[in-house]
Formats: sequence, C-alpha cells, structure tokens
Amino acid sequence: MAIQVMPSVGAATERIQELLRKAQTIKKSSTIDPPLPAAEFSGPNGLYLGEHVGDRSSQYAVIETAARSCLYEFVASRTIDQPSFVEVWNLLDIVQICGDNGQCDGALVLWLVEELLDSQSIDGCRIVFNYLESRRERIIAKDFLKNKNLIVLRSCNELLRRLSRAEDAVFCGRVFIFLFQSFPLGDKSSVNLRGEFHVENVTTFEDTRPESTTHDDVMDVDSKPLESVLSAEKIEKGTSSEVPTVTVNASDTAGSVIHNKDTKDASNKTLDADTLYPRFWALQHAFSNPPLLFSQEYLEGFKSGLETTLAKFMEVPKIIQAKANDSKKGTKRNHTEMRDDFASTFNPKYLTSKDLFILELSDLAFQRNILVQALIVLDFLLSLSERSKERLSGVTQQKALQYPFTLSKEDTAWTLGMKDEIARYLNKVSARDAREREGPIYHRMVDTVLSRDKNWVRWKLENCPGIKQQPASAQEFIDAKTGAERVCATKRLRATPMGSVDLGFLVDSDIANGMDRLKGPDRYSLPEAESFIKGIAGDDLDLEMAVDEKEKESLQEAKVSKTWRTLRIAYKTKLGMFDKIDDGKALQRLFQPEAMEEAVRDEDGNEAAAEGRVNNSVAEQTGQQEEQRADRASETLEARVEAGT
Repeated sequence: MAIQVMPSVGAATERIQELLRKAQTIKKSSTIDPPLPAAEFSGPNGLYLGEHVGDRSSQYAVIETAARSCLYEFVASRTIDQPSFVEVWNLLDIVQICGDNGQCDGALVLWLVEELLDSQSIDGCRIVFNYLESRRERIIAKDFLKNKNLIVLRSCNELLRRLSRAEDAVFCGRVFIFLFQSFPLGDKSSVNLRGEFHVENVTTFEDTRPESTTHDDVMDVDSKPLESVLSAEKIEKGTSSEVPTVTVNASDTAGSVIHNKDTKDASNKTLDADTLYPRFWALQHAFSNPPLLFSQEYLEGFKSGLETTLAKFMEVPKIIQAKANDSKKGTKRNHTEMRDDFASTFNPKYLTSKDLFILELSDLAFQRNILVQALIVLDFLLSLSERSKERLSGVTQQKALQYPFTLSKEDTAWTLGMKDEIARYLNKVSARDAREREGPIYHRMVDTVLSRDKNWVRWKLENCPGIKQQPASAQEFIDAKTGAERVCATKRLRATPMGSVDLGFLVDSDIANGMDRLKGPDRYSLPEAESFIKGIAGDDLDLEMAVDEKEKESLQEAKVSKTWRTLRIAYKTKLGMFDKIDDGKALQRLFQPEAMEEAVRDEDGNEAAAEGRVNNSVAEQTGQQEEQRADRASETLEARVEAGT
C-alpha cells in the first residue's frame, strides 16, 4: 500500500528541492567547502511555506519531515565518495541557514548529521566529521547551549563508542577537540562532579603459585585480598627498596636499545621478574581506585611495589619501537600516517601474560605509561596532605570530594621523594643522538598537563564556580573613557607649578640683581688657559704649608683639576709643545711663545744657546714665583698669628 504524503510535506519537499537546484548554480564544486552563502537563503529566499501550514511548531514538524525524506533519498541513491553527494552538504547548509533565521528548528541540522553518521561506515564518518569541523563556528554561533549542545554531545559520544581507541586514536582525538572547541570552558557536561573512579577497569593477571609449594608458602593472588599481594613479605636478604642511580646511553641498533652502564650488583638490588610480576600488576588496582590507599597497610604495599617497579625499570635495557620509514617522512603528515604511528605504541588494554612481562618491562613506551599513572596517583595523595587541606580551609568544597583521610608527614615526604625520582628517570631516559632531548621534552609535557589538571581539580573541588567574565556595564565604559580622555588631554602649564620654589629672591635688590649676575658671560664663556697657571702655583704653595692629610688631599685634587683644564684648553693651539712638558709639570713653557719659537728656529747647531735662553727665561719666571710664594707664606703666617692672639 502506498504511503500518502501530506500536502504540506509535499510542498516543503518541493521547496527544498527548489533551493537545492539554486544551490547548484551558486556552488559549482562537489566538495564540502566552501559553504553556501547565508544571504542567498535568508528571508523570503529560505524555507518560508506561507500561512496555510499553521503555527510555528507545525511548520517545524513539516520541514523536518521533508528534510529527513530528502536526506534518506540521497543516502540511499548515492555513496559519500561520489561527486553527487554534494547535495547532502548543500541540504545541511540550507537547513542550517534557515534554522538560524527561525524558519525551521535550529537543531534540525544536527539531527540530520546524527542520522547521517549512523548510516555511514567509519571512513564515511570521517568525511561527515570533516563537514562538522568546517561548519563548527556556524553551528555554535546561535542557541548552542539552549537547543544544540545535548545533540552534539550525544552524537559525538555515540561516534566514540563505535571507534577503536587503538586503530582510530587520531579520529577520537579529533572528536574530543571538536567537543572542547564547541562547549564553553566552564560547562559542566564533562565534569565528574561526584568524583567517581573507574573501578570497573579491573586488571587480571596470572596466578604465579608454584605447583610444588605448600599452601602456607603460596601467594594466593586470586583469593587473598589485594592488600596481601601488595604487602607481601619484604624483599629477601640482599635486596633493597632504594632506587639505584643508573646512567643510560643509546646503542646503535635498529630498535633503539638503551643499555645501562652502571649496573654493578643490580641483580641484588631489584626483584626478579617472577617475584615482581604480582606486585607490579597489583598496582593497577590502586591506579583505578586510589581511595584504596587510605588503608595504611595497603599504602605500605603500594609504596613497596612502586619502589621495586621503578628500580626494575632502571635496571632493564630500554627498547624503543622503531617506526618504519621514519626517516622518509616529511614535516607534513596526513591523518592516516599519524594514526599508524600512534597505533604502534598504544594498547587499549594491558597484556598481562607472564610470558610477555619481561618484554613489557623493557618497552620504554610501556614504562612511561606506568610512571604517568603513578604520578597521577601521587598527586592525588599529595592533595590530601595536611598542607594542602590547610590551603582549602576557607573554600566551600564539594562534599563528594571531601575525603576523611589525611596523609601523614612521613608518607608525604615519601610521596614527594618518589615524584622526584620518577621525574629524574623520565628526564634521563632518551634514545639515540637524534632523540637525546626526548626524555626532558616528554617530562616537561607530562608535568605541564598534570599542573593544569591540578587547577581543573581545584575548580571542581570548589563546586565549579563560573569562570566567564561578565561584560563591562555602560557606566563603567563611560567612566573608563572619560578617565582616558582626561589623562591624554593637553594640559596648560601653571604660572607657578605646585611644589615649586619661588625664585623671586634672585631679583631681590639686596642680592644686587642676582638674575643678571647669572646671565654674565663669565659663567658660560671659556676661560684662558693662562688663568689657571697662578692657581696651580698657589696650590703648590698651599701644599707646602698644609698641616694635615685631609687638607693636602683637597689641595692635590684642586691642582689636578686645574692642570687638566689647562691642558684641555691648550691642546687646540699648543699641541705641538706638549712634548716639552712632563706629566703636567712646567706648564709655563706652553705660554712663553718667544722663547719657544727661538728654541725651535735654532736648528743649525745653536741648540745649546737656544736652550740657555729658554732656561734663563724659565729661571726668571721661577724666581718671580719664588718671590710670590714667599710673600704668600708670610701673609699666611701673619694671619695665623693674628688668629692665635
């Protein structure tokens, strides 16, 4: 029996087909991009069906039915890799534009995408997700948190359930990134508010009981509580729980094997693989359910197991899985290559076979996975220390995350020390010369992620307060604008600035018109070099009459200053005579041009006579200076006598 189509649905279908034909004339390519222009399908050009349809809810239902029928027809008649499949992308664009304009339900485009994802294989879902990524900004631009967020979350979670975390790890990352970019940072949709742990993730491992032992000597892994496994008998005589310091370097093998140099007596410091096997895998129970560590007995077993595990990691040679054609790959790599590289070192579940245990211990990627889990648990323990709880004493905490356990000071010190040991080991481990910085880079990445996770945990512990900053009000904007204009405005200088000193005293009559004296040419004109000669002679006389070291030092500085200024002024005109003076002495020779010119001109054997004339001239001047010095000495003596009387 044929299904009767309602007239309104038929009209809507015809309208959609008409818009699709219009889209073919606008968009000539058969690819996802570019999107259809919104202006061409807005207003009367969109899915407006007239007044005969009824109210808005009826119109939305009619358009939804018509759009779904068109989608089903396209999916049934063509494959996603055909060029004609571009009509599906055009249909989604038209529905998206009309939904934003209120002509159909705004979430209709996401319902159609959800139906499209269900109809495609994993490879087809990658193409559909390319469409979602290219239209993300359009989708979240309007009414996302009101009508669309739950549909996006449901579609992406359903897609993640279909994907393999080993084979489709890169695609899973794309889905998560799409969710992170779509939802606001403070949205609680991905927050574990009750602090539940993934206790369903149980790691099972083999029973290692030897057949010839009695029941008292058996380590019953399956029947005994987990505390018994972790807190089993201490390491036998000759063993130690301390982590040895190991120096590692890379060998030149295809698999990048790192051997230990300093492994002297290492077998006596670490457990053998058979003994370590149950202790090692029992750590996974603490990793999946950290509140088990609130028991002191269980915590002691965890500490012993983690110490012996780290010691074993340091002892065994490290093997880094070599990637095929790694040297031939360029800087640009597609999703398939990245997926293959990631899948080579990622396992969705640990293989706990005892036969593989030795090989797993030597795998560097496996070691790093275990140590990162250990760092996460150690950070959880440190968040329960006394110091951490004191920091949160004034914070309104979520009750579900308020644990009654408090880590003791001894256990806190051990936790901090173990974190440092793991950090040093992750920094030290590297591979070959080309990757010698891989260890520090990897540790820095892990440390950055864990540091940001602490902030995320703190935000969740405070009951997820809003982190969105409210926009500034109109009044705050006006006040800020007025203040900026006031600061940047051109200011008129005051006649008397605030805090300035009144300079009227400079023109006071009692000071004999001091301002004019300041303008005198003698204050800025360059003095004559000869003017300092008498001052230098006076300083020499005062040096002979000085009574203490302080006075001598002051006079010596004054003499050096005058000498320097004399030479600085004289070099412009008398530079050729500087070789006649020695270290600023006998500066009078610079200012006796007649005698010096005669000494220079007498070049035909009369040098002695010329020098005699110069010496006579200098002697005469020296005699005059001696007379002046004697006169000044007598004046100084008389002044001192009068001061004494």
